[in-house]
Amino acid sequence: MKYSLPKSIATLAEQVVRENTAAGRLIATAESCTGGMVAAAITEVPGSSAVLHAGFVTYSNEAKTKILKVSDELIDTFGAVSIAVVWAMAQGALKVSNADIAVAISGIAGPDGGTEQKPVGTVVFAVAERGQDPEQVVADKV
Repeated sequence: MKYSLPKSIATLAEQVVRENTAAGRLIATAESCTGGMVAAAITEVPGSSAVLHAGFVTYSNEAKTKILKVSDELIDTFGAVSIAVVWAMAQGALKVSNADIAVAISGIAGPDGGTEQKPVGTVVFAVAERGQDPEQVVADKV
């Protein structure tokens, strides 16, 4: 099959669709710096409609608070590019959708906006599963 995205990304998207189809899970994405590219990669895979439930592009802090119900206080305290906020984005995607699993991504794409603590290129990921203990944070910063 011909994909518009690089083969390495297409391969990962195929794996996401295959594994979530097998598990009977619906997926939601909550994206900031990626601008919907994760959801786009998934939709290029035949059969993705069986697993992709919703994709939220919440680039601005206002969108994060209004759409995904991330608290302003959390954003003010930790910043939009933080494990706390990305975890809240993933939880919010679950709350406002019927998805079983949600992935959230935020980062500093540049060329401006970086700091010494969070330089350009910093990306934070989180995954949340419906019914999972919210204290079990599954998130990472790269």
